[in-house]
Amino acid sequence: MVSNQCFLLPVVVAMALSLTGCGDERSTASIPAPSNSAGQVSPQSAASQVGHYAASRFAEQASFGPTPALVAEIRQKGFEKWIDDQFALPASLIDPTPFLGFVEPPPQQEWNAYRSAFPNIAISAPDQLRGRVTWALSQFIVVSDGKVDMVGMIYWINLLQQRALGGYWDLLYHMALNSAMAFYLDNDQNRPKSAECPHCAPNENFAREIMQLFSLGVFKLNPDGTPVRSSSGDFVETYTQRDVEELARAFTGWTHSNDPPNRPQRNTMNWAKPMVPSTWPPERDAGAKTVLGRAFPAGQSQDKDLRDAISMLMEHPNIAPFVATRMIQHLVKSNPTPAYVARVAARFRDNGQGMAGDMKAVVKAVLLDAEARAGDNPATSRSDNGKFREPFLQRTAAWRGMGCARFPVNQWGPFLPQNQKPFAPESVFSFYAPTDRAPGSNLLAPEQKLVNASEFTGRLSLTQSVRWSASQQENRLKGLVDAGCNVEALLAAYGRSSRDFNDYLSTRFFRGAMPPTLRSNIEQLIQQPHWDTKDLAEGALRMFDFALTSPYYGVIK
Repeated sequence: MVSNQCFLLPVVVAMALSLTGCGDERSTASIPAPSNSAGQVSPQSAASQVGHYAASRFAEQASFGPTPALVAEIRQKGFEKWIDDQFALPASLIDPTPFLGFVEPPPQQEWNAYRSAFPNIAISAPDQLRGRVTWALSQFIVVSDGKVDMVGMIYWINLLQQRALGGYWDLLYHMALNSAMAFYLDNDQNRPKSAECPHCAPNENFAREIMQLFSLGVFKLNPDGTPVRSSSGDFVETYTQRDVEELARAFTGWTHSNDPPNRPQRNTMNWAKPMVPSTWPPERDAGAKTVLGRAFPAGQSQDKDLRDAISMLMEHPNIAPFVATRMIQHLVKSNPTPAYVARVAARFRDNGQGMAGDMKAVVKAVLLDAEARAGDNPATSRSDNGKFREPFLQRTAAWRGMGCARFPVNQWGPFLPQNQKPFAPESVFSFYAPTDRAPGSNLLAPEQKLVNASEFTGRLSLTQSVRWSASQQENRLKGLVDAGCNVEALLAAYGRSSRDFNDYLSTRFFRGAMPPTLRSNIEQLIQQPHWDTKDLAEGALRMFDFALTSPYYGVIK
């Protein structure tokens, strides 16, 4: 028997070569806009015209991975009707009650339950589109359990689930008042220094990040997301250090709610309640401020300054292309053309009814744009299509394609990617920067930073890691069976023939169009096995891991 890692080198090389087909950075080429949508979104594909390939590809963008049932639903409804039906579903939320009774440090089973909570939403919740948008937002509006208690994180995740498909003004406002965010970026410690409070000090963290990471970015943008340049060709900064200081002053004077005063030990921060204005005047800077040229008059309340600040950000010309680019990158492709960004940004500015920041309109614009749908027919796919399948999405798609009801666990908890555990980035800058590029090129490839040798090893041993644990020696499929995975269908296909096994993989994981090279490689490996052929599961799951580690699956085109 040999390790799955024996396959690693050729896969790594093939993955690197596959990057050359992802296109150049922000190509100026664009697809002609459909005449009936003023250049914004493509017309709805009629349900009868949505084939298996197109529906599977759409599911990769709008959910946590295709399933036979989901693909059939998209084909039956068409893209736009499916989106509208998803919008109508209630938000799937995590129940925080079981986590409030534990004391510090939390026991392992509590950590396992917390770590599984959002992955289980990703695997089985009906509101797949909402969850996928939450996942996208969480990667540039960041709160991390590296600092925040898991109870606070549950309320943060629930906030994103509840607000992800609402208005962006509303999202920013409630995000600013969220106790987990206030604790994570220290706005609960943001106080003016004064004679009455000599130990107080301004804290600029939240003020800086709400501009830099959550709304505007550090450089001024044109409506199509390209950078504004000075007469000398340099990028133009969006804000100054003085703007950060002034905005921090506007955000002073908030504190955690003390209602009710008798709370469980695990809820000392009152994570469920929004921040409230402090009633002690020295904790509030009520003087006049000027931020980005906007005057904030003296004497305004904490809430009035906050509302004015959110409105100021929403009116800034950067916010539409900034949010449009982030949403396109997380849902569809790493290198959107300026024309694509401009069309989605236009929907952010005006949803057609005069409302700015309507995330339903933005998401629909992202997913139905002609550039997003260009790859639905492989024959007409654009050369600049594509994005790396980031580690968490690779796992969820694998388990959903296998028919799992829950995220599989072993005795150490859910088998999550080590470099992308949900809601656990190392810093406010998330798991990777949206400007990260492929080595040796000018290609934007943010997720590529996470697809390293360690991650390849994890993918190649995906099912092995679930199966191999001391408690499962007698039944090494127990972890998958307990998660409700339809292992029987996989094993039955493998047992019939290599052709049937490839057909199974092709239909569920390759849009019904598994590349001939991969088919041939799997057939050859099955014919010359390096494992115990008496164990049907050993061969089937090794080949499952191998197929889903290949560049054909690792890059979404």
